[in-house]
Amino acid sequence: MDYKDTLLMPKTEFPMRGNLPNREPLMQEKWEEMNIYKQVQERTKNRPLFVLHDGPPYANGDIHMGHALNKILKDFIVRYKSMSGFCAPYVPGWDTHGLPIETALTKNKKVKRKEMSVAEFRKLCEEYAWEQINGQREQFKRLGVRGDWENPYVTLDPAYEAQQIKVFGEMAKKGYIYKGLKPVYWSPSSESALAEAEIEYADKRSPSIYVAFPIQDGKGVLSNDEKIIIWTTTPWTIPANLGISVHPELEYSVVAADGDKFLVASDLVKAVAETIGWESYEIDRTIKGAELDNVVAKHPIYDRESLVMLGEHVTSDGGTGCVHTAPGHGEDDFIVGQQYGLDVLCPVDAKGYMTKEAVGFEGIFYDEANKPITEKLQEVGALLKLQFITHSYPHDWRTKKPTIFRATAQWFASIKDFREDLLKAVNETKWVPAWGETRLYNMVRDRGDWCISRQRAWGVPIPVFYAENNEPIITDETIEHVSNLFREHGSNVWFEREANDLLPEGFTHEGSPNGKFTKEQDIMDVWFDSGSSHQAVLLERDDLQRPADLYLEGSDQYRGWFNSSLSTAVAVTGVAPYKGVLSHGFALDGEGRKMSKSIGNTVIPAKVMKQLGGDILRLWVASVDYQADVRVSDAILKQVAEVYRKIRNTFRFLLGNLADFNPATDSVNLENLRDVDRYMLVKLNNLTKRVKDSYENYEFAAIYHAVHNFCTIELSSFYLDFAKDVLYIESKENNERRAIQTVLYETLMSLVKLVTPILPHTADEVWEQIDSVTEASVQLVDMPEVKDYPQSSELEKKWDAFMLLRDDVLKALEVARNEKIIGKSLTASIALYPNKETKALLESVEEDLKQLFIVSGFNLAGDYNEAPDNAQAFDAVKITITSADGETCDRCWIVTPEVGKVESHPTLCKRCASIVSEHY
Repeated sequence: MDYKDTLLMPKTEFPMRGNLPNREPLMQEKWEEMNIYKQVQERTKNRPLFVLHDGPPYANGDIHMGHALNKILKDFIVRYKSMSGFCAPYVPGWDTHGLPIETALTKNKKVKRKEMSVAEFRKLCEEYAWEQINGQREQFKRLGVRGDWENPYVTLDPAYEAQQIKVFGEMAKKGYIYKGLKPVYWSPSSESALAEAEIEYADKRSPSIYVAFPIQDGKGVLSNDEKIIIWTTTPWTIPANLGISVHPELEYSVVAADGDKFLVASDLVKAVAETIGWESYEIDRTIKGAELDNVVAKHPIYDRESLVMLGEHVTSDGGTGCVHTAPGHGEDDFIVGQQYGLDVLCPVDAKGYMTKEAVGFEGIFYDEANKPITEKLQEVGALLKLQFITHSYPHDWRTKKPTIFRATAQWFASIKDFREDLLKAVNETKWVPAWGETRLYNMVRDRGDWCISRQRAWGVPIPVFYAENNEPIITDETIEHVSNLFREHGSNVWFEREANDLLPEGFTHEGSPNGKFTKEQDIMDVWFDSGSSHQAVLLERDDLQRPADLYLEGSDQYRGWFNSSLSTAVAVTGVAPYKGVLSHGFALDGEGRKMSKSIGNTVIPAKVMKQLGGDILRLWVASVDYQADVRVSDAILKQVAEVYRKIRNTFRFLLGNLADFNPATDSVNLENLRDVDRYMLVKLNNLTKRVKDSYENYEFAAIYHAVHNFCTIELSSFYLDFAKDVLYIESKENNERRAIQTVLYETLMSLVKLVTPILPHTADEVWEQIDSVTEASVQLVDMPEVKDYPQSSELEKKWDAFMLLRDDVLKALEVARNEKIIGKSLTASIALYPNKETKALLESVEEDLKQLFIVSGFNLAGDYNEAPDNAQAFDAVKITITSADGETCDRCWIVTPEVGKVESHPTLCKRCASIVSEHY
């Protein structure tokens, strides 16, 4: 007889190798065929709603690791909520308007924009956007993200645009929308105004100049032979200078140096002297800033005045304390200029070129005008110092090129009118991490009015008509009519029809006696598009609700979507569009650098899934501290793949050893389990509680480590390790074997459910192998319940202490193995000399200690102080290890003198001989 055939070895079709790149697409096909999303929603439809509202990614290009991180995090939460008492719909969305698509068409697709109408160009933009959506949709689905992919929300959808118009109209009705001439961030490279959310900062090398403005009328405070020194890093704005700002509370000094007298802030005299290079100087007198009000200086280049004004924005942190003021090129400049009745001079056109108002510099690109303007200042003797500095400077986040402040007529949303409501809404929202509250609160507190108009073609038009007298027309009637037109025809109708054809039939206005109207040509800021989703999606769809329970996006969205959504929602409804906000960091390479094609350090999700599989990518997301920036590289993913293999092999072991187990007939009652079996159920229960709590708190790394440790330590290194001696060796119906199988079944069922949100492909693959289940997918069941086991704390305390003792035994065995005293642990016999507490512990263990320690011989030899000199000493026990006496059993591999005692099976121990004789 071949004794191998008498062993109950594991049997399962669940393969050791995941082969995820090939197996996952097949699993996803199955999900699609069964319409898993619909089934989940149907199963949970009568439960309370939990709405995670998707922040729309931009529909352009393949997805990157940031997209993968974001979408997978959302999927963890939605999947968990649908398995824990909620109906958790997930409606994915896309942001589709704006410059990147215009640029992609004109540069990459070579579309000749100027040879077609706006409406024709916009149709091409729409077609391109849908191409991008379809491509990204398949890539998101490949990540295993479950959602209503056939019915996403898209910002170019007519129904969406119709609701966006209503949001605009409601804000206008409340007086929050106005048109005004103000300096705004302007991108010459995009030829459009930008919002603060579209600005990023990068280093720029700029000229730093100190310029003297001679006094024309000192108002009895300054003499006409004295000069005011200003400092600027934008010489190109000197032609736009109309004034100089000083702080009313600062002290200023008239300094005699180089044969002239100059005015600078007293706190900055020393620094200015060192920078300009005055070898010696004297303070002639000091003057309070307030006394300088309405002093008149002379522009150093042009024959015009430069008015001295009082401004609270002036500081003595740097420069000269006398601020060059060009109302057409700075927000503070504009505000103080308005207070003093100055014009708004802006001698730079939309493309960034100096206009004829910049006499002498017309036609020069603003940044290139720095040199001739500086040379002109040098020529007239006004330039005191020129040097170059590198400083942080605002750039267009799309073109990556510098922006300027430029005064133009724009449409604004007046934040100041409801700022207190915004701040209250921020305070009432739950923020994870907690610092998000402070970050957005400060942004809202400090931000100016929101410039919502853009000078582009591809976007939602600003629904404003103009009468013949140029009066803007925004009424309930026009808003409702335009909204309905957009819902029926899409926003392109705005560019396909004349103004009169877009107005309600028979519409009249006193400002248009001849019945002629024009329409606004600007489009809305794309942040207004996505920021309206709380109404265009949460309110529009029957399966969602406003406010959402959670918004989850990257940390850059505090200035973006979190901000714009808050502004429009509070303006319209008075409350935030979200109850909670969760933010994550950026995906960096393995060395913590930003990913860049030029560096060649990008990690592409599609490539990772092709090589390793989507579940590996998902497990990586679970492993990182996503609230900070996260690192990813081939080496990091390889480590994650090792953890995945451990989890997968644990499932394989569990399935293999349950092949002959029917939970309905073979389960052992709790009271009939051994202590060690009950201990494992308590540990499983602890894992269930820890994992569910971590899901609730969005702490996925804690789940990753808890599951990995449970598989590695409690299961593989302990329970499953010694259980093999029972599972493989004993007869099928042996009580101890059925008891262990009962624990393994509970473990399998709990573990597969707990990891489902993170590893859905693998979990469903495991689920297919469990004969006792009736549901078609593990996604159609709930999370395991946390149970209340009797005397669990005493049991856990006892066996945790045993585990520490077992660690000492394993260490001693390893030493003996290295010293060639033994080979495998089953060739060993151990003698223990415990202290009093450990002796009591060992005597309380009813289980076979040889089996638990996986040795062939065990002896409780004496007290701690009675151990021989060669014993290995630990805190609670001393241990000696020798080779076990006897022969090795051919079937169970235990070394025992009992081998050969049964004549019919001379190579087996008594235990194995009895099993074989009785059952084979």
